[in-house]
Parts: sequence; C-alpha cells; structure tokens
Amino acid sequence: MATPAQIDAHQHFWQIARGDYDWMSDDVAAIRHDILPNDLEPHLRQHNIDGTVLVQAAGTVAETEFMVSLSRQAPFIKGVVGWIDLEDDRVTTTLDRLAQHRILKGIRPMLQDIEDTNWILRRDVLTALDHVAQTGLRFDALVLPRHLDVLAQVAERLPDLPIVIDHCAKPLIAGGADPGNSWRDGMAKLASFPNVHCKISGLANEAGEGWAAEGLAPVVSHVVLVFGPTRLMWGSDWPVLNLAGDYAQWRAVSVQLLGDLPADAQAAIYGGTAASFYGLETTQ
Repeated sequence: MATPAQIDAHQHFWQIARGDYDWMSDDVAAIRHDILPNDLEPHLRQHNIDGTVLVQAAGTVAETEFMVSLSRQAPFIKGVVGWIDLEDDRVTTTLDRLAQHRILKGIRPMLQDIEDTNWILRRDVLTALDHVAQTGLRFDALVLPRHLDVLAQVAERLPDLPIVIDHCAKPLIAGGADPGNSWRDGMAKLASFPNVHCKISGLANEAGEGWAAEGLAPVVSHVVLVFGPTRLMWGSDWPVLNLAGDYAQWRAVSVQLLGDLPADAQAAIYGGTAASFYGLETTQ
C-alpha cells in the first residue's frame, strides 16, 4: 500500500529586491531577507515532507507569477496560492490567464489587512469569487476572528467555492488566553458548510513567546472536533514561523497535539486533505 504524501500546506518564499512586500517593517527584521527554495529544502528532508503549497506574501499579480516561476525550479512545490485584485474591472480576464498555470491552485486576498470587515461581501468581490470557483481555483481566507460571520455568509452564498481558513482564523491566544466562545462558535458555524476547510498553521505566532502544546491544545482540539481530519490540513507558515520558533519545534508540538488521533486521521491532516482540497499531483 502506498504511503500517503506528506504535505506542508502553507509556506512562503520572497525575494526582497522585488519590492512589493509592504508588510515587512522592522518588526519582522529577522526574516526580512531573501528566503527561497534552497532554504526550505533541508527542513522538508529532515521531516520527510514530500511537497508544499506556496502561498502569496505580497498583494501583486507579479508576485503570483514569481511564485509560479519558482515552482519550475523546485519540484517540491506542488501548488501555488496567489493574489489578485478582486475589485479590478479586468479580474475575470486576469483570473482566466493565471488559471492556465496548472500549478496555480487558489487565490488569497489579504483580508486581515483590510479595515472594512464586510469588504468581502461587496457585490463585485462576490462576483469575482464566484469566477474563482468557476475557474476551478480555491479561496484561502486570511482572516481574523472579526471575519468569522462574514466568511460564513460567503460560504453560504457561494457553495461551489472551496474555502480554507488560514491559521485557524488567528484566535486571540497570546499569553495563554482562551480563544473564547465567539471564536469557537464562529468556527463551528463555518464547519457546518461542507465547502469550508481549515489549516492548522500559524498558531505559534499567535500564541507568542513561550508557546507550547498546552497553550495551543484548546484551538487544535476544537477544530479537530468541528471540522474532522478530512477537512483539516497541517502547514508550517514558514518562514513567518521563525519569528516565534522553528520548523522542528512546530513539527514536534504538532505531533504532541495530533499524535493520539488514529493513523488515518493523521494521514489526512498531514497531507491527504491538502492533496484533495488543492488537487495536488503527488506520487509516492
């Protein structure tokens, strides 16, 4: 029987001279340097990870095309999640053009950086997202807890749009705080829509200094309960992860958090769900 592929469903690369990483302030100076496939490859080998999903880190189509070009150099990149201006009058033409790259699997607007929580419910944005679904692409939702209700409305209005919530919607767990009932209820509501999935990723950065399995357990146990393993996928959020820890530490803590699940559930979370959701071409 073939061994299921191990997939890191959420990682980034960047080349600073490209000049469109507007979020890279002095607060992230530790990772404000070129980070490219050769930097990640040793971590993948160490942890027997077969492939990754490369996710956008800049709000430009040019960066999407840059990521597509990286995938030609690094075979471990099994899918790319890019960016597009969902308000652009030419959005459908641009989507159709980008979708010709088979490696492109989805798009991710940077919702966490948009002040208007309800922006995604604009008619033109919903029309563009509907076209995302029509082109066979998926929607990565980079959201905060304030977005949970509006994201549920998107999931209900666009049932054919595959949605994955990045970083468990970034629950407010810094300093050991409980994620709260509003987060739990919001995630449970989203899980009631069959087109919605969730990534177990980015939690170390949300928890902050001194993070450990115990502090992340309430988040992980809840998403396992409401989504189930076939709608959950594991991601490193590397190299943003390096602001709070490292790849080996996150992998070890993930084993603590998920190690009691049945083997088939772990296989889904560590690769099967991502391969199915994104339509990745993986061979073992």
